[in-house]
Amino acid sequence: MNIALIGSGGREHALCTKILESKLTKNIICIPGNAGTSRIATNIDVNINNFEEIFSLIKIYKIDLVVVGPEEPLVNGLVDYLTKKKIQVFGPNKFASKLEGSKSFMKKICKKYNIPTADFKICKNKRDVIAFLKKNKLPLVVKADGLAAGKGVTICKTKNKVIKISNEIFKGKFKSSKSLVLEEFLKGEEASYFLVVDKNNFKFFGSAQDHKRVGEGDKGPNTGGMGAYSPAPIIDKDIEEKILKKIVKPTLHYLRKNKKPYKGFLYVGLMIINKEPFLIEYNVRMGDPECQVILPRLKTDIVKILKNCVKNKLDKINIKWKKEKSMTIVLCSKGYPGKYKKNQEIINFNEIKLNKKTYIYHAGTKFVNHKLLSIGGRVLNVTAVGSSFSNIRYQILKTLRKINWKGGFFRRDIGWRVIKKNENN
Repeated sequence: MNIALIGSGGREHALCTKILESKLTKNIICIPGNAGTSRIATNIDVNINNFEEIFSLIKIYKIDLVVVGPEEPLVNGLVDYLTKKKIQVFGPNKFASKLEGSKSFMKKICKKYNIPTADFKICKNKRDVIAFLKKNKLPLVVKADGLAAGKGVTICKTKNKVIKISNEIFKGKFKSSKSLVLEEFLKGEEASYFLVVDKNNFKFFGSAQDHKRVGEGDKGPNTGGMGAYSPAPIIDKDIEEKILKKIVKPTLHYLRKNKKPYKGFLYVGLMIINKEPFLIEYNVRMGDPECQVILPRLKTDIVKILKNCVKNKLDKINIKWKKEKSMTIVLCSKGYPGKYKKNQEIINFNEIKLNKKTYIYHAGTKFVNHKLLSIGGRVLNVTAVGSSFSNIRYQILKTLRKINWKGGFFRRDIGWRVIKKNENN
């Protein structure tokens, strides 16, 4: 099969690596891809929101299947556009993608079906914000309604901060929306639960725990993700049953009822409080960096999974997993998630030798005259698999020390909670 993969992050490099392992894969075209995918596939630099150009590439390269990695083209309706052109495409339609594209859409479904989630108010002006502030305790969470590249969520400890952040959103800080969702702050343990979904069925596709805060000890502003580990030990059979019964099934039922059934990867972002799961958010694609820890544990041919999903035959495939654990640490440009320099050379990269259980997934990178340059905030993901999280982290940190990139930084405490628990048991 000729496969086109849309996107340019660490998630897409991980997907590209796994797709390459399949016996069904003939060629992979990455649109636009990154330095990592350029070594194993053909990169073509096209804007992922230029649907006509994407379609013309699909015809030129005789593409059999399109896999959409990031959220933006999904929310903008790429799947609907390609489906009308009779192209096989893996990913949810525009209506279903509102689960991520609009926080208020997701919250209204929660209200309709009593899905456990934080108490909330959809706010369109300052009056709405003041009304919610009067009835609720601090801290509160302010969420931009639309897509905000992982930067639209702020935990506010004071009323002034709530009003300040809300005003910024109302004035158009994020192009995607001028409305917001105000939420009560839930205190518990975060976890990510993944599914692959077709018109009639769904299958488990891994669990992970992500570290969103930029600083060690989970301090500082939110980022797109500083590291993750898989599986998530907090999700036991009992909690899994509750996730499916109380959260996933009502949501998928709503979409089917509206004749817009879900198809693709579904990321269920959770807060676990006293063994009860609460829905924080949906993402309509694999998480990043969660994808980078889940895929190395996958035994089953990913292209078979994608193909069966597109044809609504997920019930015909058995998805198997390795028993090993996995972790990734993200190497970021200094200054991230704020301002950072681009086109910084990563000098030692080509000398790094990896064992079979360690992977480096590229994110914000490109090769220029055989030199590896940074072009994003999150630059590389160093991932390893093994039997214990503490040993895996040790191996990753060893690799990061070898890379020794002066223009970057990373968290050394990824997985601290699970490692501490295991040490105390």
